Amino acid sequence: MNRLMLRRVKGTGVTWQLMLALTLTLVLGSLPVNAQEGKEAAPEIEEKAMTLVKRMATVLSQAKQFSFTADTAFDVVQDSGQKIEFGETRKTVVRRPDHIRIDVTKRDGSVSGFLFDGKDIAVFNVQDKVYATVAKPGTVDEAIDYFTQSLDMRMPLGELLASDLPQVLQERLHEADYVEQATIAGDLCDHVALRGERADVQLWITRGDQPLPRRMVITYTRAEGQPQFSAQFSDWNLSPEAPDTLFAFTPPAGAVKIAFAPRQPARDGAADQKGEAP
Repeated sequence: MNRLMLRRVKGTGVTWQLMLALTLTLVLGSLPVNAQEGKEAAPEIEEKAMTLVKRMATVLSQAKQFSFTADTAFDVVQDSGQKIEFGETRKTVVRRPDHIRIDVTKRDGSVSGFLFDGKDIAVFNVQDKVYATVAKPGTVDEAIDYFTQSLDMRMPLGELLASDLPQVLQERLHEADYVEQATIAGDLCDHVALRGERADVQLWITRGDQPLPRRMVITYTRAEGQPQFSAQFSDWNLSPEAPDTLFAFTPPAGAVKIAFAPRQPARDGAADQKGEAP
């Protein structure tokens, strides 16, 4: 019987977090400093769970190129406390070291995207007929960091694309548990539960030679109402067709160029009232 089940049976007061849950934002935050009787609490890392997570992270971080589709959902906590769910489908293609394309289709049908060709970042919105570009030579990691930090823009699942994903997880996790073997959309997976300072994460990792994420659920534990973000992954490909033309940006017909305008961040971990993903 694993530690999660023991907690549930013995009633130690630790909540059964099968609705736990990034960023894995994967957002786990930095390691907390917890004191018990004057001493720092040691991380509770279960070896089996951490081995599975490290294998997944290593495969993703070492892949020269890959693509996947993620059907995502996220809560918007209303002033009343009610949670309203929004969602979108994100199709991502990465060609390291310096190419990435993300196409986004929201549930309301609106289409937008993000492209990086090693020299410039471009984002666009078809319905609003606008686009913005900025010069930022460098790697995929550098482009994502600039986009999310300097421009204060959101990129759900961006942490999964980091070339240093294993190190990031090692530093940020302070608890990992193996939950069970589970089947997600016909694929046999290992279900693990992870905890960080700002969020709890559940991961379902496909078994076999390609241990890749099949499902993810994040609970932002420090945000009001503890909103959740989830992603169901499909169409993983570690050798996709990714020619230069795929990452070349052409503005949508009739679109107007605008400047990047960093927006005010929503409440920690929560989407905003218009249904923007965390």
